[in-house]
Amino acid sequence: MTSPPATTRSHRASLLMMLGSAACFITNVLLIRALGGFSNASLWVVTSARFLVGLAIVCTLYRREFKPARLFTNRKLIERGLLGGVCTLGFYYTVTKLGAGRATFINNTYVVWGGLFAVWILRERLRPALLAGSLVTFVGLGLLTNPFARGAHTGFFDFIALLNALGAAWIVVTIRQLHAREHSATIFAAQCVFGLLICGGPALGDLAAITPLAWGVLAVASICAAAGQLLMTQAFRDLSVAEGSLLQMLVPLGIAAGGAVFFHEHFTLPELWGGALILVGSAAPALFSRRARDPQPASIE
Repeated sequence: MTSPPATTRSHRASLLMMLGSAACFITNVLLIRALGGFSNASLWVVTSARFLVGLAIVCTLYRREFKPARLFTNRKLIERGLLGGVCTLGFYYTVTKLGAGRATFINNTYVVWGGLFAVWILRERLRPALLAGSLVTFVGLGLLTNPFARGAHTGFFDFIALLNALGAAWIVVTIRQLHAREHSATIFAAQCVFGLLICGGPALGDLAAITPLAWGVLAVASICAAAGQLLMTQAFRDLSVAEGSLLQMLVPLGIAAGGAVFFHEHFTLPELWGGALILVGSAAPALFSRRARDPQPASIE
């Protein structure tokens, strides 16, 4: 009995890392949601704590691999850091303005945009399984979040959410490009450093109102976010943008399930169908992926 090829083992490991990343992001959002029930931590504080803990993890676990000087000399790292900081803040912001359903649906269209960007920039193949999985997942997410319910109107914040989705799609393509020369720790640290530069100042004025319990929950949530980001960044070494992004679509499903279990939320039949479609659409590219991998980008500069 022969062992599977190294490329197959690497691909399977990347799939597991991406699934672990989704689990970490789900935990992060549920903890932040619980935090809102007993603390008035501001959006600036929540976002800054996520970046600060992430940077601490990089400096502790990846001291040799982390190249801080590259953060300010590599144009792609600067681009990844600034966009990552803005999009993280933008996601939380649109959730507060649009509601979780509408904001999640619009922001997560980055899966579609990311796939298109990857075909254009990275020359990745848009395989039938990925295309079908994208469509199924997109429909499922719409059913789950029900963003266009009666009374919903398109406005300025919907446009902001769409811009945020385009930014997130560009980020995952940039991560794929950066892997040609940069370590995952440096790529992730770029978001943390530039995110702190964006959010750290306003957060300083809101620190006094946070209780010790809130700090503890915020710390655990931030660790989950950092772990999720590191796992996702590492997984994109072997996964295509479309395949990896589709697996991340499990996050809204997990958030919905967590809301039902921990916050006693109720879901309609169309929402349950939406959850099932997300599972099918997310699993399709992994189940039907070919052993021949998409070519890696030869250069990023």
